[in-house]
Amino acid sequence: MFARPRSIKLLEIAGIRVGVDGTWFVMLFLLVFLLSGSFRNVLGTSETTAYVTTVITVMLFFASLLAHELGHAFAARRRGIAVDRIELFLFGGTTFMGRDAESPREELQIALAGPLGTLVVIAVCLIVDLVLVGPHRLVQAAELNNGITITPVLLSLSWLLLMNVAIFIFNLIPAYPLDGGRVARAVVWKLRGDQLQGTRVAAQLGRAFSIILGIVGLVVAVRGSAFGGIWLLLLAVMLYQSAAAALRGTAITARIQTVHVADIMDGDPITLTSTLPLSEALDEYFRRYEQPWLPVVDADGCFAGIARRYRVEEGVRGDAEDPVQTITETDQRSELEIRTDQPLTDVLRFEALGQMGALVAVDAAGVVRGTLTPGDVNRAMQQLFGGR
Repeated sequence: MFARPRSIKLLEIAGIRVGVDGTWFVMLFLLVFLLSGSFRNVLGTSETTAYVTTVITVMLFFASLLAHELGHAFAARRRGIAVDRIELFLFGGTTFMGRDAESPREELQIALAGPLGTLVVIAVCLIVDLVLVGPHRLVQAAELNNGITITPVLLSLSWLLLMNVAIFIFNLIPAYPLDGGRVARAVVWKLRGDQLQGTRVAAQLGRAFSIILGIVGLVVAVRGSAFGGIWLLLLAVMLYQSAAAALRGTAITARIQTVHVADIMDGDPITLTSTLPLSEALDEYFRRYEQPWLPVVDADGCFAGIARRYRVEEGVRGDAEDPVQTITETDQRSELEIRTDQPLTDVLRFEALGQMGALVAVDAAGVVRGTLTPGDVNRAMQQLFGGR
């Protein structure tokens, strides 16, 4: 996909930052420039009225694109996926999620939430238009027919209706990275039981569709509509790059999945038994190994939580003979615990690896078998990809 510079913040909705990059302003200018003349002919009013109507219509159009992305964002949040920003650019918008979907059902629900947002916009425009003028004049207004009297409100809503119908249909084409492509990925994922296979099929469909779209763009350009043809060609290039990147990603992921936690972890972990006196934990472990925290194990060697150095030091000042279990923190255990048989791809999803500096590897019985640090992961990646 085209690399885009950091966006400019427009607003914030429910804690989600909405930003735009430079290409969004290009899109804004082009739409106002291209529509203002047609709107003036249809309305038969002053240039000022036509221009204001055009600007308001274009801004409402971007609001409808935002509604589409908010559909994705709110659906993701309902499933516990963090969403901190949405960015609008030349060809639409992107919702940035904290993680990928973890099941075909989750993928399908998030993918369809965007078109559902567009469908709501279509319904609103349709209802208002029908109330104002009925179906016949609605179609004429959407076609920018200057043979009838059309008000600015009717013209704006009718154009928005037509554009959102087009966006709705286009987004449901089963080609990655379109929403329809994500639906296709979810279906293949469900049928084959393999997320990578689903992504691969959707990306191949996306690449094929982008080539077809590019050919259509060339034909349109040759037949006289240079702007429309160039627009389709640029869109085709963007879609092709996204699909190709997804295919490369599946190849990399497939390779990473051959490596498991047990293959790269430190198999001789430093742990504290829960009954160890705080004074001994401080002198023999924290001062010796200079770690901010260490995993705590129970009598069976199972991961019980973590002990932080500063809490051990505080405990020593109180009663040095108190056991480590008195200051053990258990609330982050699930965030730090990873199974030895999990693939490296799972490791990369753990935010705690970067935040805490290590993960605790356990076997099927919960017994601590090792620790995993970012350095271990980096060395594994270098061995897989030759240091690139």
